[in-house]
Amino acid sequence: MASEDTTNEAGAILARLDRIPIWPYPRSVLCVIGFGFFFAFFDIVTIGFAVPVVTKQFGVSSEIASWTISGSLLGYIFGSFLDSRIADRFGRRVGLVVSVSLFTVGSLLSATSMDIWWLIAWRFLSGMGIGGEIAAVSTYLGELSPARDRGRNTAWAIAAGMLGFAVVPFIALALVPHYSWGWRALFVVGALGGLVIGVMRRGLPHSAHWLLNRNRVAEAVAVVEAAERLATRRLGRALPPPGADVVEPPIGHGALRDLFEPPYLGRLILIAAIWFIYYVGNYAWLTLAPTLFIKLGYSLAHSISFMVLTGIGFAVGACAAALLSDRGERKITIAVICVVWAAALIVIGMAPSAHVIMICGFIASTTIGLLIPILYTYTAENFPTAFRATGVSATDGIGHLGGALAPLIVLAIYHHWDFAGAFYAMGATGLLTALLLVLGVRTTGKPLTEIAR
Repeated sequence: MASEDTTNEAGAILARLDRIPIWPYPRSVLCVIGFGFFFAFFDIVTIGFAVPVVTKQFGVSSEIASWTISGSLLGYIFGSFLDSRIADRFGRRVGLVVSVSLFTVGSLLSATSMDIWWLIAWRFLSGMGIGGEIAAVSTYLGELSPARDRGRNTAWAIAAGMLGFAVVPFIALALVPHYSWGWRALFVVGALGGLVIGVMRRGLPHSAHWLLNRNRVAEAVAVVEAAERLATRRLGRALPPPGADVVEPPIGHGALRDLFEPPYLGRLILIAAIWFIYYVGNYAWLTLAPTLFIKLGYSLAHSISFMVLTGIGFAVGACAAALLSDRGERKITIAVICVVWAAALIVIGMAPSAHVIMICGFIASTTIGLLIPILYTYTAENFPTAFRATGVSATDGIGHLGGALAPLIVLAIYHHWDFAGAFYAMGATGLLTALLLVLGVRTTGKPLTEIAR
């Protein structure tokens, strides 16, 4: 347990960081994190384009093939929790490297799969890495950023991930319909992210929040001083004075049991429920849309073409998130986005013509690009430094149970209520998510230490 003098000193150091009005680190840091997100998000959606082909090549039903999606998301949950404990114990940089290594190896091995069961196993491994990375990076960026730009910086990094969502359909259209090995090539491309991060990882700074939580005060001071020097040089003027010192309640070094004490237990339950419900609809759209369009009567090439055009919305939405994330209260912004998402999917279910699919699909993908960066920022803000990575991974991991169940739920609804019922169910998840968000705490523009109290 930190002494009162040490705790006050930590508050003063973090107040110095929060008063900086710009990104105070080398821009290469955002590039490295952005590359990692790009390839992680790229890997998430590759399986959606592989499933229709894998079903035929391996001679299995759509329900069996959908376990490659569920297996990946179950791995996501396990890997997210495991890597978050590594990140809370050994540092955010270590957690990032471990997670990228896992999804790189998993993607390469997925390309070698000789039957559906090996593919499910390797997708589990790949999912471990993706889950670990998203939890580690959301925490890491939130702690590196000064308070006023926390949402924007996280959004720009995740925008690179959304670009991965947008790029996959173009590559899939060129490979999957024309070559029997096309789906394997998609996984190889996704594995390239590990090489990029391996080369560029050395310039990543430590989190001052994490260093202070480990009582490594001198190192935290060095990180903040370096940030101040770089920010002063870029601005060409002195920095504004620090605000009032706001310290987090002393929580030791982040024992897991502390996550289940008030007020964090209530936050854990609420945010996990938000992610769970949202991910049922989200992952159904991301991974099952091509299959549902084929079942409706569209060809494989047409189905992928729809995703090519609608997928541009991911990048558009993520760029918009960087501009909007810090402008209004985050939970309200996310709730409005959820309502728009719901409306777009319901309209597709009502009138699934090619034009409606492309227009409303673009809107749906844009809302994903908008929502994901802001919701990850919001999630990380709700937990204190001692177990922030664990809090993110627990809520996001529990939420991904919804993603893992999405293929089973939506395909079951499809068999009972056809195409329209499947899309109505996806839309309903957006409305329920919006209602839950109203119960959350306000976070925008506040220091992390203040939110933790």
